[in-house]
Amino acid sequence: MGFHRRLAPTGFHRGAGAFGAAACVMSAAAAALGTLPASAAPHDETRAEVDRLYSQAEKATEAYNKADERGDALREQIGTAQDEIARQQERVNTMRDALGSLAGAQYRSGGLDPSLALLFSADPDGYLDQASALDRIGTRQAGELKGLRRALRDLAQERREADGKLAELERSRTAVARNKRVIEGKLAKARHLLNSLPYADRAAYDRASRASRGDLPDLDGSVASSSRAAVAVAAARSALGRPYVWGANGPGGFDCSGLMQWSYEHAGVGLPRTSQAQRFAGRQIPLSQARPGDLVTYRSDASHVGMYVGNGQVIHAPYPGAPVRYDPVGMMPISSVTRV
Repeated sequence: MGFHRRLAPTGFHRGAGAFGAAACVMSAAAAALGTLPASAAPHDETRAEVDRLYSQAEKATEAYNKADERGDALREQIGTAQDEIARQQERVNTMRDALGSLAGAQYRSGGLDPSLALLFSADPDGYLDQASALDRIGTRQAGELKGLRRALRDLAQERREADGKLAELERSRTAVARNKRVIEGKLAKARHLLNSLPYADRAAYDRASRASRGDLPDLDGSVASSSRAAVAVAAARSALGRPYVWGANGPGGFDCSGLMQWSYEHAGVGLPRTSQAQRFAGRQIPLSQARPGDLVTYRSDASHVGMYVGNGQVIHAPYPGAPVRYDPVGMMPISSVTRV
């Protein structure tokens, strides 16, 4: 901006010129920004709004993950149902073909009166054997018809269930798209607000996000609760420095619950996709008993999760722009601690 240029002072007016330039800068700034308050107000409101937006985006991300996970399950169920429908249809077609052959045989045998058929038969003994078989076919045909009706009912039911799953899948896709728009909007607004802060205030926001509450028990445990927990901790540590990417579960980027899921996959443990579900993926314990590998969920709605790694620290994917890192376990209000 033009009013930031330094004007070269001349002669004995050097000091006065410097003062005048500074006054011009302040006057121009006041004109551009409006009347300035007597003392520069802190950017607490902006930082609080950024924190609120990140919190809302994280909740929407968990809803996105839940809908996406449900969509994956539905796609698998629909695939299985379609395979079963194809098998059932093939069975129905086979039964229809068999019944058609039986009906044709009965029609052909019924074209002549049985006594006349016997009279004109070149092989009476063979005819009698055939007639006896056709009697048995009549009984068998009744059973086949009953089986066909049952198979058709089953096929219709399977198709209705598959149609219901397809409709639910479409609702899941709609929810995913809706949550994606919400997330992107809130993250964009948060980034804009955060970038509007001076560098010192942005740094202060980051430090505040790492702050620990003072009402926590002493936590110095550094031995994992199990061998699989130790493997999960090692995996989480290997992800340090990788970016936060909402909706991602590795390996290039993570959201909070995605990091937990990815880490425990290395230990052969399948965790649910969302932090709300992950808090019930094992036994809940007091924070005072936390050991490395335990999952720590935050906020009353469990919308954030990290992994306890000992010495009062967690590894987690904090928010966009902040990579996977260590932070104090008490950085936010704790909802629960879960031992997987």
